[in-house]
Amino acid sequence: MVYDVAVIGAGIAGMTAAIYALRAGKTVALIEKESVGGQITLSPKVENYPGYKAVSGLDLADGIFAQAMELGAALEVDEVKEVKKEDGIFRLICAYTEVSAKSIVIATGLMHRRLEAAEQLAGQGVSYCAVCDGMFYKGKTVAVVGGGNTAVSEALYLADICEKVYLIHRRTGYRAEKAVMDRLYSNEKIVRLENRTVETVERTDAGLRLTLRSTSGEEDMPLDTAGLFVALGHIPQNTPFAELIDLDEYGFAASGEDCTTRTPGVFVAGDCREKSVRQLTTAAADGAVAGLAASKYVDGL
Repeated sequence: MVYDVAVIGAGIAGMTAAIYALRAGKTVALIEKESVGGQITLSPKVENYPGYKAVSGLDLADGIFAQAMELGAALEVDEVKEVKKEDGIFRLICAYTEVSAKSIVIATGLMHRRLEAAEQLAGQGVSYCAVCDGMFYKGKTVAVVGGGNTAVSEALYLADICEKVYLIHRRTGYRAEKAVMDRLYSNEKIVRLENRTVETVERTDAGLRLTLRSTSGEEDMPLDTAGLFVALGHIPQNTPFAELIDLDEYGFAASGEDCTTRTPGVFVAGDCREKSVRQLTTAAADGAVAGLAASKYVDGL
């Protein structure tokens, strides 16, 4: 079977793209290599998605997935390894099978660089998104680990919400824009802990206890905090599609708000493309744009 649209990735962006293409009367294959829903399924509570005062990330994703399946999406649990275009048809070579389609939407999302010491407490005091979870720690003390633009920006964001923010970085100095750094150095609520790495993270009655190891020969340092935000950067999942789309220096798909790429019939949506805001709402918006664009492309064949 040749599908009208193959959507690669069943996160919020991919599932939304599938819904819009299905409602446009197209046949859709939804391909996901891991678990449906993407990163948001790790969040115990979502309070910034329109229409929901509070909902778990898993419940939100399950509802969107159910909608796509009821509309007729065909789910393939597999990993796309390579894409070839032959006689106007895209052939998606997966680990276990092949899928053919007239158009594709790449919505592979990204992976947060994980902090191994905190992995077992993800969603239990450890977060990878300050905008998503910061309000849960209003008036409390939190910590951010990382030294790039994202880490500094998240520390500044949390400083507007929390009583105190510890910014933990393994080096001296930060890889952030000057304007962001100026704000960091002038913010008295942010305590900079440089030349430190997070060695262990444990649950306590009050929140978390971190053990910070020195990279400059000092003694280990205990740190009690209500929550820990990990901001070590992101890893986009676009490598298999490098021959079809342009990638920026970080591996994100180079595309504007129209979600088009340099290859006709190939569209991108969600966190895998270069963008300034990565939230559930922007992922859903991308999915709608890409799903409709793919449908229009198929209509024009």
